[in-house]
Amino acid sequence: MSERDEIIINNAKKLIETADKKRLFLRVLGAIAFRIHCPKFGHLLSKSRVITDIDLVAYGKQMSLIERHIIENGYEMRPPSITSLAARRRIFYDGKNGISVDVFFDKLEMCHDIDFKGRLELDHPTIPLAEMLLEKLQIVQINEKDVKDVIILLREHEIGDKDEETINAKYIAKLLADDWGFYYTVTTNLNKIKNLLDDYNELVENDKKLVESRIDNLLNIVEQKPKSLGWKMRAKIGTKKQWYRVVEEIQH
Repeated sequence: MSERDEIIINNAKKLIETADKKRLFLRVLGAIAFRIHCPKFGHLLSKSRVITDIDLVAYGKQMSLIERHIIENGYEMRPPSITSLAARRRIFYDGKNGISVDVFFDKLEMCHDIDFKGRLELDHPTIPLAEMLLEKLQIVQINEKDVKDVIILLREHEIGDKDEETINAKYIAKLLADDWGFYYTVTTNLNKIKNLLDDYNELVENDKKLVESRIDNLLNIVEQKPKSLGWKMRAKIGTKKQWYRVVEEIQH
């Protein structure tokens, strides 16, 4: 880990630890979350990965307290941009260290929505593993960096029906059973990643087989979950109608 990466990660941890003392729910996502939650296997595919900023999520009901908290820790809040995301997103900047902090409130609204209601209490200092996985799998045009993150996460953690050090497949299946578009993107990406495993020479055969089995297990749980009427109706239309949101460019 570079000195720069260490500074950024420590700054993220400090923001969360000091928020804990104020009973504020603040959790990290993105690259830092994967560094924290994948200590055993993160090195396999992320040797050249650099951390550029801090991405956090919090509850909207604590927005004003979170804003004050981050400012008190030496960051300056930038005026919210005029976008559909502005009401649920704040950007802060530490001029001394050149670190940008992006805070999302209640939801991550990208190609698909990830709702954090009642979920931030379940893990620390990161978002839960299920959301870490969905954060990557909701990307319609998933890139190699995100594919690697998914592989590392699935190598490090088992599939199960709880959130503690486990990817909660039961929760993921419940979400996808009510949203065909989200289901289609996630399952398409999982199958794509499974087919790409042989391209990564850094992975030994056991790594590849384990990740593949966990993908198959997750897909099986998702497919077995009964689907809602809305899901079934949307499935009939399929990809003839756009099933995802075109993401606005995020400016720091």
